[in-house]
Amino acid sequence: MTIGALRVKLYYPDNLSLKEKRGRLKSISARLRSRFNVAVAEIDDNEVWQLATLGISCVSNNGRHANQLLSKVMDFIEANRGDAQVLDYKLEIMHALNASERSIRFP
Repeated sequence: MTIGALRVKLYYPDNLSLKEKRGRLKSISARLRSRFNVAVAEIDDNEVWQLATLGISCVSNNGRHANQLLSKVMDFIEANRGDAQVLDYKLEIMHALNASERSIRFP
């Protein structure tokens, strides 16, 4: 099992309130979930009007697939960011237990 994680820091210079920020994040999150079938959450800068940090993850049986999928997610964010600026992003691929490495057996 492979887990892909993408952390994206966005800057919204024209945001005037947390409500406006939440609306913009809700929109991009819904589009990412629908288009790419990934999990999306705001993971940092929750109370800052103009900054948003999104955590996006996927699970796959192949590290290459997870990397390609999250790279496409990042391309989509950059192409559909509106007035937001991408300040930083980090993509990480983690490998979890294989089927043969199970340590707990249930009767």
